[in-house]
Amino acid sequence: MLLAIPQVLSKQQVKRCRQVMDAAEWVNGRGTAGPQSGSVKHNMQLPEASPAAEQLGAMILEALSRSPLFISAAIPMKIFPPLFNRYGVGQHFGTHVDGAVRAVPGTPVRIRTDLSVTLFLAEPEEYDGGELAVEDKYGVHEVKLPAGDMVLYPATSLHHVNPVTRGMRIASFFWLQSMIRDSARAPCCSTSTRPSRSFRPSAAWRMRRACG
Repeated sequence: MLLAIPQVLSKQQVKRCRQVMDAAEWVNGRGTAGPQSGSVKHNMQLPEASPAAEQLGAMILEALSRSPLFISAAIPMKIFPPLFNRYGVGQHFGTHVDGAVRAVPGTPVRIRTDLSVTLFLAEPEEYDGGELAVEDKYGVHEVKLPAGDMVLYPATSLHHVNPVTRGMRIASFFWLQSMIRDSARAPCCSTSTRPSRSFRPSAAWRMRRACG
């Protein structure tokens, strides 16, 4: 099941993200993909350790700490430092499943990827195509949200990004380890809305900075 979380970032924060990203250097997105998904991945990314990625990642983690809906839906234990990608005309990401475990670069930290997260940083009218398509037992669900909105879905889901036919699709993506390992029982896949008071969203980020 998917869960959309509106207005994780304000329009002003999205504008700031875009300004930083416009001035940054981009690299081939296959660098963070596994051997199987890398063969179907066609996009660009901010380098993981770049100042731009760290600055914007810190902004996102701080915003997540102020989102009761995110906290109650994900019950997060660890969050992988946010990554950033863009898709130009003709670029896409073929059908794949995210890796079960992600290593935080430069640290001994390993994160079990229970949930995948996409935070949209371009308005839907800025580009055609580029929908995130997530498959489950009920079919294929296409997601294209306003800039600043976010979607959560089980990391075990088959998913892809449709080819962009106009404009530029820009987003942040990352994974999290939930306190509830079974995604079928996770609050984002049920009706529970009770907030978790023990979440510290910047912990994984601080660990990366301390160990890097």
